[in-house]
Amino acid sequence: MTQSPSTNLSRRDFGAVSTFTLGSLAISALAPWRTAFGAAGGAPVMTKPHVTPRAKRVIFLFMHGGPSHVDTFDYKPLLARDNGKPLPFALPPNIDAVPKLLDGPWEFKQRGESGLWVSSLLPRMAEQADSLCVIRSMHTKGQSHGQAVGMINTGSDNLVRPSVGAWVSYALGSDHPDLPAHVAIGPATAHGGPRNYGAAFLPAMHQATVVGSNGKPGSGKISHLDGPLPPERVAERFDLVQRINQQHLQAAGPDREIEGAIQAVDLASRMRKAAPEVFDLERESEATQLAYGIGQKETDSFGRSCLLARRLAEAGVRFITVSSGQVWDQHSNLESGHNKNAKATDQPVAELIADLKRRGLWDDTLIVWGGEFGRTPVVQGKNGRDHNPQGFTVVLSGGGVKSGFAYGETDEYGYYALHDRVHMHDLHATMLHLLGVDHERLTYRYAGRDFRLTDIHGRVVEDILA
Repeated sequence: MTQSPSTNLSRRDFGAVSTFTLGSLAISALAPWRTAFGAAGGAPVMTKPHVTPRAKRVIFLFMHGGPSHVDTFDYKPLLARDNGKPLPFALPPNIDAVPKLLDGPWEFKQRGESGLWVSSLLPRMAEQADSLCVIRSMHTKGQSHGQAVGMINTGSDNLVRPSVGAWVSYALGSDHPDLPAHVAIGPATAHGGPRNYGAAFLPAMHQATVVGSNGKPGSGKISHLDGPLPPERVAERFDLVQRINQQHLQAAGPDREIEGAIQAVDLASRMRKAAPEVFDLERESEATQLAYGIGQKETDSFGRSCLLARRLAEAGVRFITVSSGQVWDQHSNLESGHNKNAKATDQPVAELIADLKRRGLWDDTLIVWGGEFGRTPVVQGKNGRDHNPQGFTVVLSGGGVKSGFAYGETDEYGYYALHDRVHMHDLHATMLHLLGVDHERLTYRYAGRDFRLTDIHGRVVEDILA
């Protein structure tokens, strides 16, 4: 006798059938999940903002590996004066470096009307100096990549926590009925991989829809969303999975996991119509593509990612991460490595800012540029720099922050954040604030306590707000 799916499928079987039926959809909502309690599925938990929002969306330009702040935005003239001399104070623990100061090869100049210091390593971003808000006093937890990458992406250095984008999705939802709220372009597979853009104990709907991997946008499409099958056959498969979901839910009773799957599959079905148009970069003019560096060997990949990010932002996606790939980790060959990375990313980032301005999107789009930490002002090996979570730089633009503005200071050599220190929790609190969300009020009950992105920490950095 043939048994119905509602009585014959275990939860594990259910996930397997779903995945087999539709392939590994990038929303990854068809595998078994952790049980969670609270608002279910993709519906935003906030019906009105906690504070007046300055931004509608965030584009996070993740410079994976850790660019050197003392070679980009944190000018330290004493490094040039004392190049090769011993560091006049003790190294932090766990630093594999020679305690001799290392001056970089790039020239710093004051840029624009604001006089913001930017090095020659990033000439195109330097042209946008009057649109930048530079936090020069960042510090974080985690000497290793895994810890620090977790901190910047999830607010936690060693535990599985929802990503920043997942929290934003949970709070605000998407501004487009047929697109996800949270998209990750070219995310890393190392240093936590999916955990850095995942939902953890939040409803699975809020983890990122993924495009490409390891700093590459790939085809620029969502995997498995379209394929060789005729549209009517694909629609039939979606319908089949939803019937199985509904039958299983009816048999099991109220279940957040199954309800999340139903909403995820529903979104995937709707995305089949909306996503192709948004993801089609060929709809952009040749001049626009060229401005982003598309078609040029060095800038093509990151240029495509940044242009796609603009199109997603324009369409209503709330949180978009664009990863450079783990390329900024120059323990040796600092000059050649950073030059290569800058050539790949500098033009697309600057054009993204300019393009958002032309389209009237810059004022309500918060751009965040930075890595998981900075680099040491002392040499590692012959010509490199080690990791430095003690003091580094993150750059913001648009979305309610001051322009042509520098905040905070590191010591005279750039090792420690000293004045107006900003922890990663503070950055996250400020990002949420600009979106209209009070970081202390955005919580989710799981495992017997209320969790939030900033844990029990964090403050809004009021001085950088416009």
